[in-house]
Amino acid sequence: MLLSMMAKSTTKQQILDCGYPLIVSKGFSSVGLAQILQYAGVPKGSFYYYFKSKEHFGEELLLSYFRNYQQRLDELFDPARGSGYQRLMGYWHRWVETQTEEGTASKCLVVKLSAEVADLSETMRLALLKGAEQIIARIAGCIEEGIDDGSISPLPAQPTAEFLYHLWLGASLMSKLQQNGQALEQALQRTEALLGGKSLF
Repeated sequence: MLLSMMAKSTTKQQILDCGYPLIVSKGFSSVGLAQILQYAGVPKGSFYYYFKSKEHFGEELLLSYFRNYQQRLDELFDPARGSGYQRLMGYWHRWVETQTEEGTASKCLVVKLSAEVADLSETMRLALLKGAEQIIARIAGCIEEGIDDGSISPLPAQPTAEFLYHLWLGASLMSKLQQNGQALEQALQRTEALLGGKSLF
């Protein structure tokens, strides 16, 4: 029984893991079910055993993505990594790396899918929104810790976290349009200035 449950869980996760690079590269609408099945190496019946529809698959993909993202935040925001400021800047530096490096292994699904699925699927929109709000809450928590340890200037944590996350989403979109990392580097400079209590411009 246990082995059967593990096999089912493994197959479902295999489909999700194989679907991620396709969708983060091409978008949700541009990837057909046949591509996902071929890449995952599973029959069509297996897909519909785990997912009611492609939309349901998209929702589950987002939930899986955000679970993994939270685990990465656990590592990046570990107090052993330094002050609140150091941990936050480590997070933003990692953001720059993932958005500018070759390949799709760590690309952001929020950046890729938000505009596309907002009017396409309400369940996927809500999954994206909930995941983004959870990330913002973690950023706000790290800002509060930085204020407490004196490494970050006194700021309202939640509004600052929202501003920074929105800034970085916009910078990521501009970097895709410009095909370079200039917007991300500017976001990094603005973030350093804001957290350090300096002028943004």
